[in-house]
Amino acid sequence: MRVEVVGEAEAELEAVIAHYEEIEPGLGVRFKEEARAAIRWIGEHPETPRVRRRAYRRVNLRVFPYYLPYFIWADAVWILAVAHGHRQPEYWIKRKKRVSI
Repeated sequence: MRVEVVGEAEAELEAVIAHYEEIEPGLGVRFKEEARAAIRWIGEHPETPRVRRRAYRRVNLRVFPYYLPYFIWADAVWILAVAHGHRQPEYWIKRKKRVSI
């Protein structure tokens, strides 16, 4: 299935990569590899994670405390955010309306 990453999520991905690179060189690259692997997995298995209360699905990264919320719409998977698991829950939920209008 085709995977689309909304602009805000792409910007968040780049910001997290830069943050981890500042902490330790190479750590941002590891984060990017894990996030991209999760995005590929979502594209191959979009309906595997359960649908959550606000009609989205999510995949947690294994090493880093981030997750990728997404929903399926119009023959594509739309990744809405690269969200930290312990900060501002569902701050990105309004992005779904902009994509599905």
